[in-house]
Amino acid sequence: MDFILSIVTFLPIVGALVVALLPERAAKTSAMAVSVLAFLVSLPLWMKYDPAGATYQFVEQADWIAAFGVQYHLGLDGVSLVLVMLTTAMIPIIVAAGFSGVEKNHRAYFALMLVLEGAMIGSFLALDTFLFYLFWEAVLLPMYLLVGVWGGENRIYAAVKLFIYTAVGSLLMLVALIAVYQLQASTGTPSTDLEVLLRLPIPRNMQLWCFAAFALAFAIKVPMFPVHTWLPDAHVQAPTGGSVVLAGVMLKMGSYGFYRFAMPLFPEGVVTFGPVIIGLSVIGIVYGALVAMVQDDVKKLVAYSSVSHMGFVMLGLFALNEPGVTGGIYQMLNHGVSTGALFLLVGIVYERRHTRQIADFGGLAKVVPVFATFFMLVTFSSIGLPLLNGFVGEFMILLGAFQYAPWPTVVAATGVILGAAYMLWMFQRVMFGPLTSRANAALKDMNAREIAYMVPLAIAIIAMGVYPKPFLDRINPSVDVFLKRMETAYAVAPYAEAAGATPAWLGAPACTKDAPDTHARRDCLPVATVHEAHGHEAGHGEVHGTGAATPSNEAAPAEGSH
Repeated sequence: MDFILSIVTFLPIVGALVVALLPERAAKTSAMAVSVLAFLVSLPLWMKYDPAGATYQFVEQADWIAAFGVQYHLGLDGVSLVLVMLTTAMIPIIVAAGFSGVEKNHRAYFALMLVLEGAMIGSFLALDTFLFYLFWEAVLLPMYLLVGVWGGENRIYAAVKLFIYTAVGSLLMLVALIAVYQLQASTGTPSTDLEVLLRLPIPRNMQLWCFAAFALAFAIKVPMFPVHTWLPDAHVQAPTGGSVVLAGVMLKMGSYGFYRFAMPLFPEGVVTFGPVIIGLSVIGIVYGALVAMVQDDVKKLVAYSSVSHMGFVMLGLFALNEPGVTGGIYQMLNHGVSTGALFLLVGIVYERRHTRQIADFGGLAKVVPVFATFFMLVTFSSIGLPLLNGFVGEFMILLGAFQYAPWPTVVAATGVILGAAYMLWMFQRVMFGPLTSRANAALKDMNAREIAYMVPLAIAIIAMGVYPKPFLDRINPSVDVFLKRMETAYAVAPYAEAAGATPAWLGAPACTKDAPDTHARRDCLPVATVHEAHGHEAGHGEVHGTGAATPSNEAAPAEGSH
């Protein structure tokens, strides 16, 4: 198992070079072979991962640019595990869909898709901030080209808009990374390693500015309201494979970035801006659903549904309790499977009719019953029908968020109702009613290749809804470490008090003058005292905090790490 993370990361990239050098006629089969091989190589990660073991497993760490403290550092926890598996499982399906959906430059298309796969996997595995930033930026160019070269009529506009939004956020994040690096270097030990930076005492004002920079970069990628406007254009203009990889995996890089980097590194930012992000998430849920309801293009409808669904993910993450965060992570997987499947189905019918206008359809269930069956299952999954995958994640998110902020959660829950409304209304108009078009009457049902790549998604939708335990067993321990790290890094009680409730994992009410100097009085104590109290409780004597004026950013020790 040595170097397995490097193999999983760079195998698609090396495969992309092979595909680019082979003759055009061999592009499809060679790309499929590489993507399937990458999935098979990643399977031992799932089978050998020990939820009760070290925080990070399969760790690979070596000096890279020693003079600047930059390391080649990869590691896998339960959250990155499920996202890596989602990536390696989705790419062969996307490649299979591209056999008929891509009409030109097959070598370049499939090579870019494989480069994109490797960069996304690297983003989920990197534990050095410099290395993470390289992978993060490496995702942008392939996606820009996929939209700009193989997209629709307005593809250049959509590609440039995607590039500008993402690049602006990324540059601000780079500035924040440089600032944190300079602070770490001032200690005499320069480093960009995440575990080192988590122990760095960062002044409060600096945390606020850095969190804002990171949050903007990640919010654009999610995307969150109001920096979401690039997404509908990119989805509508992108080829089917581009839309699937964008919704299925790439958007998860934003929410993962919050979980892995922004929140643990800058807990003061979570305290200050957390309620704002909760509010924007709720707005995004309702806004995305309302705008989706009035769309006449089925692909744009699904695009706006992504804005709504990813709002639920962010709501769960910032609830800062176990059901909320776990539900948010699980909903990342659900959204990747369900929305990716929706875009595949839209692509199938578009290849036959060359239109995505809802008004151009009607009565398709009579002509293409197999297609209608898959579409019905995925629609039910998207609206969160019990016993399907979408229900589990949404239920856990709402359960956790209600403990934190009841009234915003009530508003967010209306997004579930609106989601059912726009999805079922769209399904009714497309699938039922009279056949009003000869072109619709002549449609061919799904072929064997299309059925073959939709069946795994259908199985996943049912299995993740009926039996989510294998996924949650791997996610939960990592979420526990995350929550303990957040609790140790800073007293989160003011954050909870601002919303009128205390996150469940604090296990105490807001500060009172008569409360003992323990968790219940975290928001009353200087930060150094908070860490000292926590250290005595946990058996750790060393205190890294610098007093109330300069809150510490000490991370909870990762038991068994390395």
